[in-house]
Amino acid sequence: MIGVIPRALATKEIAHQGLADLRVVPSMHERKALMTELADGFIALPGGYGTFDELFEAITWAQLGLHEKPIALLDVGGYFAPLLALLDRATEERFIRPEHRALVISDDDPARALERMATFRPVGSVMKWIGKDES
Repeated sequence: MIGVIPRALATKEIAHQGLADLRVVPSMHERKALMTELADGFIALPGGYGTFDELFEAITWAQLGLHEKPIALLDVGGYFAPLLALLDRATEERFIRPEHRALVISDDDPARALERMATFRPVGSVMKWIGKDES
């Protein structure tokens, strides 16, 4: 396991000292960039603003074609159900393409979520924007 933490948090002794590979970086932005580079995929567990920030950045980067890694939500106790409903509504309202909605895997079973991530296939090149002539 590789830990990546910004210097400001590491100096507050929040860093996990039991990791064989702990990388301290200057900023949160550099933390997310390095984590994206090192990761084979992303799985979010219930969390707060930091989790949402990292999750949506991973989704946005996938949408823009900056990576082709699987992204999953481990929907423990239905925690992500309101967020998934919002993504579905945004897709219905044509703010998100169906191909881009498919970037987010969701499952309440960890083994099944990992299996779905292992079989994930990137959407390939799809226009980000939905034109007014498209249905």
